[in-house]
Amino acid sequence: MRSKSFAGMNCSVAQTLDVVGERWSMLIIRDAFLGVMRFDDFQARLEISRNTLADRLAELVDRGVLERHPYQDHPVRYDYVLTEKGRDLWPVMTALRQWGDKWEAPEGPPVLAVHRSCGHALGAGMFCEHCGERLEYGSQRIVPGPGARPDRPPAPVPVHAEDG
Repeated sequence: MRSKSFAGMNCSVAQTLDVVGERWSMLIIRDAFLGVMRFDDFQARLEISRNTLADRLAELVDRGVLERHPYQDHPVRYDYVLTEKGRDLWPVMTALRQWGDKWEAPEGPPVLAVHRSCGHALGAGMFCEHCGERLEYGSQRIVPGPGARPDRPPAPVPVHAEDG
């Protein structure tokens, strides 16, 4: 059962949650990043009901995160493949995994992402695209963007002393 839609909210986080915020969606996307493509494989790995999985996959296809590619004609069966929009969730997935590794994995990370080129574990570091400085909490300020709507102002943002 879908909860309230955030479609009318002028917030990119709310819009993202409208697409991937349902509790099973990111686990399906995680498995797609791991190479899972078939309904029965998703179902077996996630131990999710078939009806819920069918609904989630249909929603992710409708929202452009996954595409269906037929691999069998009788009966018709599909592979579910990440689209460019879905692949662009990689940094989100990585950040969620690392947060979980730090705060919810007392025995250590269950998996590590390792860079194919150098063999070292990867981080989800965020860096300024202009100067290359590492971004930390408080190192940025929020200003209205081109999609800002005067009839729906963003939530108030605390002002830091250094912002003047």
